[in-house]
Amino acid sequence: MGKFTEFNLPLKTLTAGTHEFNYHLDKQFFVNMESADIRDANLDVHLTVVYKDEVYSLAFVITGEVTLLCDRCLDEMQYPIEAHYEVMVKYGDDYKDDSDELIEIPWSDSTLNVSYMIYDTVSLAIPIKHVHPSGQCNRAMSAVLHRHKATLPDDDDQLEEDLLDSIDDDPADVPTDPRWDALKGLNTED
Repeated sequence: MGKFTEFNLPLKTLTAGTHEFNYHLDKQFFVNMESADIRDANLDVHLTVVYKDEVYSLAFVITGEVTLLCDRCLDEMQYPIEAHYEVMVKYGDDYKDDSDELIEIPWSDSTLNVSYMIYDTVSLAIPIKHVHPSGQCNRAMSAVLHRHKATLPDDDDQLEEDLLDSIDDDPADVPTDPRWDALKGLNTED
């Protein structure tokens, strides 16, 4: 039995109408997905499949929370998830997913595995920057960060000016590698 077989939708055996599926995602799901960001999870997935006119409309609703590492203090933090995703699926000659709204799967497939759709939906619901709300970071790490921040200039504009001053404006003054200089003499247009 594969890691994600419970996420196989038996499309060919579904009758016309509405069908409901429920899944629970925990830490093992994200371990199997080899997710580096999500440390733990307690998510409920409700999938509604409406089969009508040879088209399957899939509507995912994912709620719960995931455990992430705070980018600032590296402690674990809980992040609430409330995500929705809708896609239509139909049978065709070959697999095509070049549209965000429609996926075409080959006639030979009797099931559709939705595990990656669920994983992508959860991943897109998580912001790029994972940071505790103000005042909730690890106090020891916050103190270390504050101490190091104190050594930087107070004014961001001053820091930017210092960085710009350190950049040499004239590229002719920059020493070059003599091996590359020899190649500059070769000109293929002559």
